[in-house]
Amino acid sequence: LQQRRGLRLSAPAAIQVTVRDALNQALDEELERDERVFLLGEEVAQYDGAYKISRGLWKKYGDKRVIDTPISEMGFAGIAVGAAMVWLRPVCEFMTFNFSMQAIDQVINSAAKTCYMSAGSIAVPIVFRGPNGASAGVAAQHSQCFAAWYGHCPGLKVVSPWSSEDAKGLLKAAIRDDNPVVMLESELLYGVPFEMSEQAQSKEFVVPIGKAKIEKQGTHVTLVAHSRPVGHCLEAAAVLSKEGVECEVINLRTIRPMDIEAVEASVVKTNHLVTVEGGWPQFGVGAEICARIMEGPAFNYLDAPAVRVTGADVPMPYAKILEDNSIPQVKDIVFAVKKALNI
Repeated sequence: LQQRRGLRLSAPAAIQVTVRDALNQALDEELERDERVFLLGEEVAQYDGAYKISRGLWKKYGDKRVIDTPISEMGFAGIAVGAAMVWLRPVCEFMTFNFSMQAIDQVINSAAKTCYMSAGSIAVPIVFRGPNGASAGVAAQHSQCFAAWYGHCPGLKVVSPWSSEDAKGLLKAAIRDDNPVVMLESELLYGVPFEMSEQAQSKEFVVPIGKAKIEKQGTHVTLVAHSRPVGHCLEAAAVLSKEGVECEVINLRTIRPMDIEAVEASVVKTNHLVTVEGGWPQFGVGAEICARIMEGPAFNYLDAPAVRVTGADVPMPYAKILEDNSIPQVKDIVFAVKKALNI
């Protein structure tokens, strides 16, 4: 009636949604959309998930769609890979990606290589997901970033969300993809609310795998990060803006395939590059970005060497003050930018 009278209707406002709830929405929508999708992992069903990502799903979809498994990553990852080979679409949750080391033979030798080794006749549409990288106070055996590990392997797609829109859109895209996808989430972001646009609230919203996002436009230096360090880059950019330095912040979103074209275009504009990640420096994501820029057309536009900001080259300490100094902080990014700009 209002439309017939020519009155303007306001669009639904963006809402605040935590990363945890965004992931829960994605799982709920895809379980509803496709009966071949099912979730399995430790405590995902009756307990609602160790991090409450699967809250309410077992009650809604039942034992056949949301499955509690024994504490045996190699076993339930193998079951999931076998199910994917007969065209089901399993979502395999690791309570932490540190535990995926128990199942890495299934992830790499079974899931990643099968399509190639079968000459394309056997697809493996599976998602391996769970928290990755540093948490808080859980020490060396629970605080590794596996982005470089899994990003190294052909046959896998690897995504690493930052915001709630990233989390929802990438998980939905991963579930619909016919290839094995590793989704590396941050436990420290699960409870963080982000603004979710009207578009992202749609059941058909997906974030394309392999496409980075410019979170902030800038002209002086390009900052490239994934997962939680994207937020640190934006904080550092706000600090540097007060000093007259405008940073362009790129949220990588996907580790493999990497959107190097977006990074190249930014470097051509800013002439400086700083990469930021929570993982170790040697053979890391930042190292790959720097190598690709050096080998490509953007190298001729660099006015200074690229600078990497990474986690310390040590197993993660338990003590909080040591832990804080082992992962990138805003001050480290500010220092790296000033080093790159020679100011």
